[in-house]
Formats: sequence, structure tokens, C-alpha cells
Amino acid sequence: MPNSTETQKLCNVIDEFLIYEETVRGLSQNTIIGYREDLSHLKEMLNPETNLNSITLENLRTCIGKLSKKKYSTTSINRFIAAVRGLFAYCKKFQYIKMNPALELRTLRSPKHLPRFMTAKEVDKLCAQPKKQEILWKTRDSAIFEVFYSSGCRVGEMAKLKVSDFSADFSSAIVTGKGNKDRRVYLESDAKEAVRLYLEDRKVRFPSDFDGKNFRIPELFVNQRGEALTEHGIRYIVERYSGQEGTNKQVSPHAFRHTFATAMLTNGADIRVVQEMLGHSSISTTQRYTHISQAHIKEVYKQAFPHSGKND
Repeated sequence: MPNSTETQKLCNVIDEFLIYEETVRGLSQNTIIGYREDLSHLKEMLNPETNLNSITLENLRTCIGKLSKKKYSTTSINRFIAAVRGLFAYCKKFQYIKMNPALELRTLRSPKHLPRFMTAKEVDKLCAQPKKQEILWKTRDSAIFEVFYSSGCRVGEMAKLKVSDFSADFSSAIVTGKGNKDRRVYLESDAKEAVRLYLEDRKVRFPSDFDGKNFRIPELFVNQRGEALTEHGIRYIVERYSGQEGTNKQVSPHAFRHTFATAMLTNGADIRVVQEMLGHSSISTTQRYTHISQAHIKEVYKQAFPHSGKND
């Protein structure tokens, strides 16, 4: 680690900061990649050779203004601000700077968007696509869609799911969510059957992967080479079946999670139970779905009630 009394260049400290966040704090690879990308913008806009102690709050606000002019989303700009705050907090901690210019940086207020979710007909149509289209791997892709819809899992949780995480009858599984918190998710009959059929098919496709008791690759979902399926791979599969080859109504894997939450609340599930099933640390996050449910109920009422004005 460089001597704190020396003049520190922005580029050098960024590299050191990223190593520290990964090795000492143990942040995930995805977080480190995000930090690296955001701080590369900082280097581009301020000059990599800049002396840390010469960077001011005004310089940082100018950078944010440039990102805004380039039409970066509020989410992307706020992620940049978080990375910059982290960098300068690190610099202050190790006395590379006398004053922290990022202390007064404020995140932008994000517009409130209701999460995208699918109707029952839309999700049924999408879940039917693997058997109907056979675009990639029929049994695997059916299992992915059914588990997504039944469990409300995040895409990262799906990628990490192991066969050993499931109960003997595949009716439930333990998933590791944000903050390494474990929770139990449940699979209804269609999802259980889809997983069972997929695993039988996987044994046939990759006989050397199964020793009669356990799979050599422990992850539940594998690609067509028999390797563990990544988050990117799962997103690709959903995009293919919801794109022009499939339903032609593009959705992301997260839409399954939103649909799961909306269906649970619409059908009367207690919000605290839904919070636990989704792995939300704050109930305010879960409450977003009550707005969707109320909007959905109102729309159904308007369509169904004889004096709702639809025939006016």
C-alpha cells in the first residue's frame, strides 16, 4: 500500500481500491465489475494522472452532469455516485486525502416504476414455449420457467441452485439470497414434475456426470456442454423464448419474480409471508406489489362489473 504522505494519482488508487474491496471486504465479482466500470468513467472525465487532493466536490458534480447529458439512467448515475463515495471513503480512511469531496454528493431521486409482471395467460404461454418451440433444450428450459414462476427466485439464486438444495420430492429448496441469507422456496406440482423430467434427461445427455447417486456438476441447471449455467445464460434463454421466436413479448427473468409476488398478494397471501418467500430485508420493498395488485383488481372490476361504463 502506498505511503499516505505521497501524492497519490487517481488511477493508482482506483486499482488499489478495487483489490481491497475484492480481497479484504470480499465483495462479489459482479460488484467489482460494476465498480470498475463506474470508476473508469471517473478516470475518463478527470484524467487518470490527477492528484487525489486536487479533486473537488464541484469536479465530481461536473462528472455527474456529463453522465446525465449522455442520457445515462438515474439508476446508472446513482451506481456511479455509490462507487465514487466508496472510493473516496477508502482514500480518507487510509489518509490519502485530507478532505473527502464526495461526502456531500447526493443520489438522484429515482422515478417510481411499478415492477413489470405477466398476467396468468402470459406466463402460461411463456411456460409452454419450450415444449412448443424446442428452441434450445426442451426439458431444461421448461424446468427453468416453472421453477422461476413457482419459487419467485432471483436469477442469481437460480444459477446457484444445486440439486442437493432440494428436498427428496422436489417440493422445496433452500436458496441463498442477498447477504448470504438462506430461505426456503416451494415448488408446486408442475414445477416438481418439470425438474424431475429435466434431471432424467440430463442423466441421458451427460451419463458421465451422474455416478448413480450424485451429479459431478452440483448445480441444478447446466448448459448444452454440461457446464453450470450462468446468470447470463439463463437471461439468454428467457430472452429467446419471449422474443420473436416465442411469445414476441420480451421479458426478463425478474418478470417471473414480480409475477410470483403479484399472484401471491392478489390471491390473499399475507404480506409478511410474501416478504419472507421473496427474501426481502425490508417490507417496503414487498409493498410495491400491493400497488400492482390493487391496480389489477381495479382493472378486473372495470371489465367485469355490468355498470362499470364499458358499454357506455
